[in-house]
Amino acid sequence: MMSALKSIIPGAEHWPSFERNRCEQFEARLLQVEVLDSPSIFLSGMAGSKLPLVVAHGEGRAEFANPEQQANAIATLRYLGPDGTAAITYPHNPNGSPNGQTGFTTADGRFTIMMPHPERLFRTAQYSWHPDDWGQDGPWLRMFRNARVFVN
Repeated sequence: MMSALKSIIPGAEHWPSFERNRCEQFEARLLQVEVLDSPSIFLSGMAGSKLPLVVAHGEGRAEFANPEQQANAIATLRYLGPDGTAAITYPHNPNGSPNGQTGFTTADGRFTIMMPHPERLFRTAQYSWHPDDWGQDGPWLRMFRNARVFVN
């Protein structure tokens, strides 16, 4: 929804629209993403993290109007393949987004959009498996704590 509102969000003019997945089907599963270095307040301090994340969408392909828009978009997340590099093909890139990019932010970092669902994995009880040293908080809880720090 937020990508459809980009015309009224300051700094979002380079955001893509999210279109139907190239595979032409709804994708719902656990994949790995990398948090990219960006000014996103939500992802502050998380750059370089490679984390599991849930996808559940039929319209998650980032579609840019032109190459300039794509070059100027500030990516925050990208899908990873099993070798740890950017997933550019299905099934590790479930929607066909360029360079596996699946999250974007504004230059001031106040608005961030993404198609995966970190709200589904903020507690370790939401995972089918997790390392014992994670405790009760999943790594995506930091995203929500970052937002709270920003508004305080």
